[in-house]
Formats: sequence, structure tokens, C-alpha cells
Amino acid sequence: MKPTHGILAAALALACTATYAQSSPPREARYPQQNGADLIVRYGDTGYKPSGPAPAFEQLDTDGNGSISESEAAGYALLANDFIKADANRDGRVSKREYERWTANP
Repeated sequence: MKPTHGILAAALALACTATYAQSSPPREARYPQQNGADLIVRYGDTGYKPSGPAPAFEQLDTDGNGSISESEAAGYALLANDFIKADANRDGRVSKREYERWTANP
């Protein structure tokens, strides 16, 4: 093989690898359940990059009732993605204490 062919092949392989790493879509696996519905598990790089520290609890609690609902959590993508983990007592809302615990242990 000529040296220029080897360099060209290496450059092409590097370009393909870089492109794949930047644009690999999430994959999914389906698991049939007894109720007839499929459990869908999605995995892979989402491309989301955090942009700074978590907002203040009061900024997310837009209705001022002392807790963050699932719809209010949509204001902070990381919390929306992790809502079930943040809602430690599974009551459908995240209290200030739960939010502080969640932000301390992401």
C-alpha cells in the first residue's frame, strides 16, 4: 500500500468515528409485558449538556405551593429526566427537602 493510501484510510476512519460519536441516536430495547404493552428502555447519548448549576427551588415551584410537580420540573431538563429519583416518597411532587437532597447527590 502506498503511504498516501494509508494516510487517506486513517483520515477517513477518524472522520467516521468522530461523526458517529457526535450523532449516535439513542437506541431502544422492547420487553413484552403480561398486560400486552411493551416496556421500552431507551439508552445512549442524548446529546444534552448541563448548563450551569441547578436553579433555585423557588424558581421551579411556579405556583408557590411548596413543591415541584412533574409539569413544573419540565423547567429544568435534568430534574424532569430524574423526577422519579428526586421524588423519594413517590407522592408525585418534589418537596424542597427532596430537591435539596437530589441536587446534593446527582
